[in-house]
Amino acid sequence: MYADITIKARCENHAEAESILSGLNAAYQGEDVQTDTYYETDYGKLKHRQGNIENVLIHYNRTPLEGAKRTEVLLYLKNPGAATVAAVCEGKSIIARLKKIRKIYFIDNVKFHLDQIKGLGDFIEIEAIDLEGSVGIEVLQQQCDYYKDLLQIHNEDLVTSAYTDLIHHS
Repeated sequence: MYADITIKARCENHAEAESILSGLNAAYQGEDVQTDTYYETDYGKLKHRQGNIENVLIHYNRTPLEGAKRTEVLLYLKNPGAATVAAVCEGKSIIARLKKIRKIYFIDNVKFHLDQIKGLGDFIEIEAIDLEGSVGIEVLQQQCDYYKDLLQIHNEDLVTSAYTDLIHHS
């Protein structure tokens, strides 16, 4: 059972966050130029991400927690072919398209994103991931809280809205 806890925040200083991650020996995966296309769906979000590092088709639902979100993943396909994307998304309206530059880091099961989004600004995400269901939500939350403190993320900088919601309200 795939589960994750995600914290998203505005980040005024990506260089400082990168310095902290480097000091923690985070594994840098690279810089990804991504286009996320969101399709209408009756439940959660259906997203096709196209990037030079990450290419996924994902159907998920997020539930708010205190300063974080819990993700329930219904479909997760890495590197889907055009026929698969068409089979899942054909006939569905595109509700949003988002372009971003994302730097990706990992420490064990925790993924860090440093995002630059035109018109919205700079953000950081901490995503504690449990692919097999062996870590548990409580530990994932503890990991997010731990790295939130280390990265000096303040509660007033937390963002609980999706990027697509921020675009529609900016």
